[in-house]
Formats: sequence, structure tokens, C-alpha cells
Amino acid sequence: MPPVIATLLFVLTALAEIVGCYLVYRWWVLAKSVWWLVPAAASLALFAWLLTLHPAASGRIYAAYAGVYLITAMGWLRLVDGQPLQMSDYLGGGLALAGALVIMVGYSSQS
Repeated sequence: MPPVIATLLFVLTALAEIVGCYLVYRWWVLAKSVWWLVPAAASLALFAWLLTLHPAASGRIYAAYAGVYLITAMGWLRLVDGQPLQMSDYLGGGLALAGALVIMVGYSSQS
């Protein structure tokens, strides 16, 4: 799978995971209706299914996914939670994304 396609799939996967967890958070911490758990479960099931669409070994997929997840979570922090990003967020996100790209490019060049 080309790295660009894998990255887009990882972003969709990360959004499904973040939305699912966010809905559980809204139910539990913000005392929202238990019905928030229905779309949360659907979103988390989508997240798990999307991870299965990658052809590499699961450990490699999870390692590369972690970097993309971190960047997506930083976007969520800024856009949904309305929190400004700090220099350490940019630096940490860049390092994590660089690591994910090394893993993904290394795998795709061997396939």
C-alpha cells in the first residue's frame, strides 16, 4: 500500500478512535445520556475494522499508526477542544510523524 494511501487510512482510523473515545468521555465525565455510548461503540468498532485493512504485520501497523494518531489528536485538540498548540506539541508531533513515515516508507519499499 503506498504511504500516502496508508496515511489517509490512518487519519480516518484515528478520527474513528478519537470520536469514539470522545463520546464515551462526554457520557462519563460530562454526565451525558447513556445513549452517547451507541455511536461511541459504532465509532470504536469502525476504528478496529479500519486497522485490519493494512497488509503489514499488526505490530508495524500499530507503530506507524501511533505517529499519525498523535498528529490527528493534536488537530482535535486545536479544532474541537479549542486549545492552542505549544511548541512542544509541534516538536513532539513532528518527531512522531517522522518516525511513522520511516516505518511506512521502509515497509513499502520492501513489498
